[in-house]
Amino acid sequence: MRKRIVIVDDEPITRMDIRELLSEAGYDVVGEASDGFEAIDVCRKFTPDLVIMDIKMPILDGLKASKMIMREKLASSILLLSAFNDRDYIQQAKEVGALGYLVKPLDEKSFIPTVEVAIARGHEIHKLEHDFENVSQKLDDRKTIDIAKGLLMKEKSIVEDEAYNLLRKLSMDRRCSMGQIAREIVIMYE
Repeated sequence: MRKRIVIVDDEPITRMDIRELLSEAGYDVVGEASDGFEAIDVCRKFTPDLVIMDIKMPILDGLKASKMIMREKLASSILLLSAFNDRDYIQQAKEVGALGYLVKPLDEKSFIPTVEVAIARGHEIHKLEHDFENVSQKLDDRKTIDIAKGLLMKEKSIVEDEAYNLLRKLSMDRRCSMGQIAREIVIMYE
């Protein structure tokens, strides 16, 4: 599957040059924007694999837009561009979660490898976040199941195995997770 990219720069010529480089390398440029607000709107529409964004733009700059895009998870990764090799900008780029920082004018030899690495790292981070959410949910479910078992044991005067089997049967009969059944039981007995 071709990787989807959004280009954000207030200079139309720069956007055109970047689009050309990406298209030649086989990437799909799904949108363009000339300021941070437009960038957020385009990302909401396409949820790209990568946003390549200039830092210095009118209205809403690239750093603030990047922060919003990352917070709302509107793109997998962001690569920031700047005409300045400024330590302060580099630090701010790290703080907003950018996965790369390139200084203009772009070096064509290093641009595409940087794009590829940023996309790969963005997908890895997304997968880790997803795995973390799954593990957290399973842990929460496990705790809730233990609480529900205790409530059932007390309410029905049964042993732990019987309480667990009852939860399991309810889960299978209702075709939902044991965690969901356990949450309902905990709410019932509150």
